[in-house]
Amino acid sequence: MPTSRRTLLKGSAAAAAVLSLDWRRAQAEAETVRIGTIYDLSGPFAAGGSVASSVGTEIAIDLVNEKGGIGGKYKVAAVKADSQSKGDVAINEVERLISQEKVDIIDGVFSSAHAVPLAAKCEQQKKILWITTAVSTAVFKDKNLHYVFRAQIHSDQYGQAFGGFLSEHAKAKLGMEPKDVKVALIHEDGPYGSGVAAADEVFAKQAGVQVVLKEGYSAAAPDLSTLVTKIKRSGADVISHAGYNPDITLFLRQARENGLRFKMLFGAGAGYSQLDKLRATFGTDIDNFCNIDPVPAQLLDPAKLAPGLGDLIKTMVERFKAKTGATEVPPHCSMGFNQTWVLLNNVLPVAKDKYGGFDPEAVRKAALDVDIPPGGTIQGYGVKFFPPDTPLSGQNERSTPVVMQNAGEHISVVWPTNIRTQDPVFPLPKSSVYAA
Repeated sequence: MPTSRRTLLKGSAAAAAVLSLDWRRAQAEAETVRIGTIYDLSGPFAAGGSVASSVGTEIAIDLVNEKGGIGGKYKVAAVKADSQSKGDVAINEVERLISQEKVDIIDGVFSSAHAVPLAAKCEQQKKILWITTAVSTAVFKDKNLHYVFRAQIHSDQYGQAFGGFLSEHAKAKLGMEPKDVKVALIHEDGPYGSGVAAADEVFAKQAGVQVVLKEGYSAAAPDLSTLVTKIKRSGADVISHAGYNPDITLFLRQARENGLRFKMLFGAGAGYSQLDKLRATFGTDIDNFCNIDPVPAQLLDPAKLAPGLGDLIKTMVERFKAKTGATEVPPHCSMGFNQTWVLLNNVLPVAKDKYGGFDPEAVRKAALDVDIPPGGTIQGYGVKFFPPDTPLSGQNERSTPVVMQNAGEHISVVWPTNIRTQDPVFPLPKSSVYAA
C-alpha cells in the first residue's frame, strides 16, 4: 500500500524530533564534566574531618556551577562515593568510579592509609587522583607519580613546623635551651601518624631538642594507659600527638585520670582540628593546646591574600554553616574547598583550552602548568607541583602549615611569626589541668 505524503511528513517530523532530542542529550552530556568524589561519609573518620572536607568540596562545585561551570561553559557533576572509613571499601569504590561510572578524575581522600593504595591504583590505570586532605608524605615520596596530585601539605611539613616553633620559643618562653627541652612523640601507627612522627623526630633533632619517647599505637586501641605511663616516666616537657578523634579522646581522658602533666601538647591536624568535638568532651581542659595543620581560611588576613579571596572565604564559611548548622568551620572544610577550587579553576579550564579536553593526559599536563604564587589561594600558600622524575613528583612544593592555638571559642595563628595573629601562650598556664 503506498505511503501518503502526510504519513511521510509525520514520520519525518517524529524522526527529526528524536534526532533533536538525542542531539540535545548528547550536547548536555558533552557540556557536563563528571568527577568522582570519595570521602569517608560514615565510620569513625567521618566525624574526624572527612565530612567537613566533603562539604568544602561540594561548596566549591556549587559555586563553579552557579557561574556556568568550568570556564563558564561546562557544568560539574559529582559522582559521590563513601569509603566508610575502611581501606578495602575505598579501593572498591574507586574501582567502581573508574570501571562502572567511567570517571577520569577522582577528587577527595581523607585518610592517608587509603591514599597510599588509591594513588597506586589510579596511577596504574592512568586516571587522575586529586588528593584534597590526606597528608602522608609516603603517598608521593620516591613513587614518581604522573597522574596523582596534591596541593595539600605533606606530613614532613608538620615536623618542620614543630621543630621551628620549639627552636624559636624554647629560650624566650620556657627559659630553656632547646637541648634541654624533652619531647615525646606519640602517634597512631598508620601512614598519617607514622609520617608525622618520623618528621617530628628529624626536625626536633635538627633543632637540638631531645626526643625522649617515640611510640606508635593502633587507632582502634581500647586502652592507652600504658602509653600514658611511658610518657610520665620519660619526663617529657612537650608532647606531639598525631591521632584521630576516638584515640585522642581516649588518650586525653586517661592522661587526666593518671595525672600526666606537660608544658604543651601539639596536635597534628586530624582529630585535633575537630575542636568542637573535643570541647564537647573536655571543655576548657583543652584550652591553649596547639595544633599544626593547614590554616582554616577564615583565620587569615584577607589583605594579605590575592584580590577577591577574602570574599570567597566569607562565602565558603557562610555556606558551610548553612549546610551543617555548625558554629565553627574546621580546617578540613578549607582543605576540601581549596584543593577542589584549584582543580576546577586553575587546572580544568587549561586542560580544555590548551590541551583539548578533560581526559587524564590533558588534566595531567594542565596540572603541571599551574603556577599560583604565595597568597594566591584561600589557605595562603601558592601551588606549583613537583614535576615527574623528582622525589615528590605530584606534590605541591609551595604548601605550608601553621601552628594554631585555641582558647575557648577563639583560635589564633601563632606560627610562623610573620603571619601570626597572636603571641603564643607557652607553657600551658597554671590553670590548666594538664599544666606541669
